[in-house]
Amino acid sequence: MTGRFELDRRLPDGYFTDALHTDVLKGLTGRPKSLPPKWFYDARGSELFEEITRLPEYYPTRAEHSILGERCDEIASATGARTLVELGSGSSRKTRLLLDALLRHGTLEAYAALDVSADALREAGGRLRPEYPELKITGCVTDLESDLGLPSDAPGPRLVAFLGGTLGNLDGDARPAFYAALRSELRPGDALLLGADLVKDPAVLVPAYDDAQGVTAEFDKNVLRVLNRELGAGFDPDAFEHVAVWNADEERIEMRLRSLRRQAVEVPALELTAEFEAGEEILTEIAVKFRRAPLTAELARGGFGLRHWWTDEEERFALLLAEPVPGR
Repeated sequence: MTGRFELDRRLPDGYFTDALHTDVLKGLTGRPKSLPPKWFYDARGSELFEEITRLPEYYPTRAEHSILGERCDEIASATGARTLVELGSGSSRKTRLLLDALLRHGTLEAYAALDVSADALREAGGRLRPEYPELKITGCVTDLESDLGLPSDAPGPRLVAFLGGTLGNLDGDARPAFYAALRSELRPGDALLLGADLVKDPAVLVPAYDDAQGVTAEFDKNVLRVLNRELGAGFDPDAFEHVAVWNADEERIEMRLRSLRRQAVEVPALELTAEFEAGEEILTEIAVKFRRAPLTAELARGGFGLRHWWTDEEERFALLLAEPVPGR
């Protein structure tokens, strides 16, 4: 088998433009105002997020990497996966641990990366292709909220990895829909590898989303630059400040952009004027944190049975191996 990288776009032409228009119109006219976090991730946003994962305050990447380092061979043995599918793959940096373990186990034939960012997929594919010439490596530009895009023709069993705590970006209504969509595409023998950030002291949580260097603030404000470029909007990023708040009732971090003054922002592509009071906020991201029992029960309702639960030494982050329950 010769190594190659194929980039596929499963979504129809104009999908992201239409989705952006719909999301921004709904979000900026809502109360409170909000914007979905997927619009952070243009080329610059992807670069900023990779920088965030290397910051001293941002523990999730290091914690998850440590678990994968310890458990990757166990995961390979338990799943015997011939195809590794990664949802929201980004740079695929942690993926190498799984790829190497599955190759050592002698089962892996293909790797499929799915992400909203074509730039991130191209960069990851360009790096992985020469390192793993024996694998078929594909990338798929897709919106995980509307089309998971699992490769149905890939050899099974398939291991679907949803890492980085990205599950926490989905609220309590969106997670059951995600489980249902994923469960409907899985076959007997397939497995789910899920990364979940755990509830902990807000003194640890909040700095992970509001670092001292201000990288997360730039990442948060990047959504305004995306709107300026794509919609001709007139946002001044310096007229907003980044805020990270621990919502104890919902057990989640909320990232917000707070208007520093009363202002009106024109969004010509939507024929919209978004008005802000001083101190008014746009909710740009949620990051739900989990506890073992409720998450296990949530997965069970979604048709998944928990096989393994691993944490790092400080029990900051969990890695779960689950399987679809027959008949669900």
